[in-house]
Amino acid sequence: MALRVFNTESRSKEEFIPIEEGKVGMYVCGPTVYDDCHVGHARSYVAFDVIRRYLEYKGYTVTYVQNFTDVDDKIINRSAEKNIPPLVLSEHYIQEYFRDTGALNIRKADIHPKASETVPDMITVIKGLMEKGYAYEVNGSVYFEVAKASHLFGKLRHQSLEDMRDGARIEVDSEKRSPKDFALWKAAKPGEISWDSPWGKGRPGWHIECSTMAWKYIGRTLDIHGGGMDLIFPHHESEILQAEAFTGKKFVKYWIHNGFVELKSEKMSKSLGNFFTIKDILGRFEPMVLRFFLVYTHYRSPIDFSDSALEEAGRSYERLRRLHELLSERIGEVEEGVIPDLGEPDEDVLKMAYSFRKDFEEAMDDDFNTRVGVTVLFRMDQRIRDLDKEGRLDGKHSLALKHVMDEISGVLGLIYSRRDRDEGAEERFLPELVRILIDVRDEARKRKDWALADSIRDRLRSTGIILEDGETTTWHLARDR
Repeated sequence: MALRVFNTESRSKEEFIPIEEGKVGMYVCGPTVYDDCHVGHARSYVAFDVIRRYLEYKGYTVTYVQNFTDVDDKIINRSAEKNIPPLVLSEHYIQEYFRDTGALNIRKADIHPKASETVPDMITVIKGLMEKGYAYEVNGSVYFEVAKASHLFGKLRHQSLEDMRDGARIEVDSEKRSPKDFALWKAAKPGEISWDSPWGKGRPGWHIECSTMAWKYIGRTLDIHGGGMDLIFPHHESEILQAEAFTGKKFVKYWIHNGFVELKSEKMSKSLGNFFTIKDILGRFEPMVLRFFLVYTHYRSPIDFSDSALEEAGRSYERLRRLHELLSERIGEVEEGVIPDLGEPDEDVLKMAYSFRKDFEEAMDDDFNTRVGVTVLFRMDQRIRDLDKEGRLDGKHSLALKHVMDEISGVLGLIYSRRDRDEGAEERFLPELVRILIDVRDEARKRKDWALADSIRDRLRSTGIILEDGETTTWHLARDR
């Protein structure tokens, strides 16, 4: 069965045929790094991590690019609240992102470009759009004139420019020719981070960032562009407008969007204030329980989030972990001579093992259906326990079954070994503990409680953690304790 994916642009499942045989260029919108990631972010990054893993499982060479938006109004506002430079703030949350996603066994992208490091490329694209007549400058800001590209509008929402209501999730600005136009370049306000440009000091708009970074690291046409459904408009629609106006080529072959995590039937988001950070959840549940919870729903379907749902996911995950342990034990027992080898493997058992793999592949070929894929593991669990009761689960059978289970679990990103799961615990939690102590010390310094502040600094130093005071307090591990 050929892989079929649901393309938001066509609103249908299409056979996946990459632009270049054997290779896939995949760009996924990353976070705006002004705060810790929440479970809604985790849902998206786990979904595309699985998609990437399955494409690689099928033999494709995948170039996976996921950006960091480190230049944005939210970052500027938060940095002003905390009285630290915007890029210092964003770098802190980039590192927190890697800690959180690492705990969930989300592999790093091949390239993680930052918007702040790609500004010269964005300026080049903006100049090109102006030369082609698609953009105009007003008071140091540059806007994309949507009416000039009306033939490109609405490919994802399937709504014409005339049907779109002014003010519907678009920024209304009196200096724009039309409320539908969007900023490619924003003139700097006093005290804001800015870059030099032909239009004066300023910074890029949100939409131009992703298009430019995708082109720079993948090419003019992407095989896959992904993100949450909330990005379809205005972000991804705007990307299509500026990209195809600039190049005259199709920007993306397959648009893939994941569904929301919902809390009491309402989308989980920071803007609504109804969210839990990844750290919140990992303080109460194992990382693999959260990952299992997320993969046990098809990526396009909404997930209803609750403690009871996570607890149920924990029980299901534990069932699979015990199965993995059983297979490992049977393999070890034969190797150590504890139980006899039954001789030549039972052909029916081997056929069964590889039929599970085939069933999993069929599920994943149907638009990455992890829900059905996980049920294959549950069917394996039941059948293997039946074999064990019948006395037919010897080392060779266990080895074949465990191999298939590991293949399936590897695509889903599930880890069962306690040692493997706990290996990075110190690395994950040490930064958070140190940050808490730094916050306590900062409060003490504000109160001029120098004794407490010095005590925290000295006691951390005695354990090999060195604090350095500057605009913000940073820390590092001493080379020699």
